Amino acid sequence: MNSEITDIRAGETSWEQASREQAGHKFDWRRLIALVRKESLQAMRDPSTILIAFVLPVVLLFLFAYAVSLDVREVRIGVVLESDSASAQSLAAAFAGTRYLKVTPARDRREIADQVVSGKLRGFVVIPQDFERRLASPVPQPLVQVITDGSQPNTANFVASYAQGVVQNWGAGRSGGAPTAAIELEPRFWFNAELESRRSLVPGAIAIVMTIIGTMLTALVVAREWERGTMEAVLSTPASVVEILIGKLMPYFVLGMIATLGSAALAIFVFDVPLRGSLLALLLLSAVFLIPALGQGLLISAVTKNQFLASQIALFSGFLPSFLLSGFLFEIDAMPTWIQAITYLIPARYFVSSLQTVFLAGDVWAVFWPNLAAMAAIGVFFFIIAKRKTRKNLED
Repeated sequence: MNSEITDIRAGETSWEQASREQAGHKFDWRRLIALVRKESLQAMRDPSTILIAFVLPVVLLFLFAYAVSLDVREVRIGVVLESDSASAQSLAAAFAGTRYLKVTPARDRREIADQVVSGKLRGFVVIPQDFERRLASPVPQPLVQVITDGSQPNTANFVASYAQGVVQNWGAGRSGGAPTAAIELEPRFWFNAELESRRSLVPGAIAIVMTIIGTMLTALVVAREWERGTMEAVLSTPASVVEILIGKLMPYFVLGMIATLGSAALAIFVFDVPLRGSLLALLLLSAVFLIPALGQGLLISAVTKNQFLASQIALFSGFLPSFLLSGFLFEIDAMPTWIQAITYLIPARYFVSSLQTVFLAGDVWAVFWPNLAAMAAIGVFFFIIAKRKTRKNLED
């Protein structure tokens, strides 16, 4: 009788132990809060985390705002004046009087040809010796010769087009307003009336900063724990995989949102980029973008478990695609069709477009909703793969 009672009690003890183990895999808010607190303390004690989250964004924003510029102003060109006529001198003065060109005068093209070869000048305009004859000819003839440095195609096209425009404006002014100018075109530029590249580059730079914080920082930190063996210790606790993943990523999500606010403040108050949209829309876009960024970093760390390898993969799969294929510096419409198809897999493509819209245009939800849906879908995909990979590591 006593042995039967003992067996029953032992069975009850085993059932209770199994129940406790099963309950340990259920979502528990107290465990989650404890994990978040532990990860937050660990992140704040890591100097590299603080540098990447708060110092690197400031450095990158200053570089993109002042060192990188797509504005074409004061392009250095030469003006070779081979003719001594009054008309030729008037045209040379027209070139020197524009603020978009920085003119180096010369009397012979051999004086400045070497400067084009060395890169000191981007091209030169030749006002030929027979300028007066060409000007008076009843048959239209080219009045000047424009030679540009083709190693920089964008600048070369600008020099050629602007030189042609200077000649045309000079000719129109010389004729005293010909009747052919009955229709006058006055261009207007929406959202960025001054055509300052800084106003489009700084919002895009915020996306690059968020990519670094979300993808590279998460990949490095979690891979470091795999190297040290502390990740296995956390996985062996009663906490579920979901709790562990959320607890790992929540501190970096908060760091990313703080970095977004700091970057937005720099953009508005230091770099003079207007925020025509709402702060709520900016925060919502940033929060959704962090989902794929953090998920990608977590997946990279779970696959590699090595800091060096994780950093390299994060660089080639996170930072470089965001930098080159997001529309930040290079127009997506100008890319080959198959490259354009790849850009749809890059979360930064949607974030850059959304940031430029919220800063320069306002709250255009017709643009935001598709971008938010795309970023959320990519983020969910990364998290599902990362969760399965982490569970496999736990079973191994």
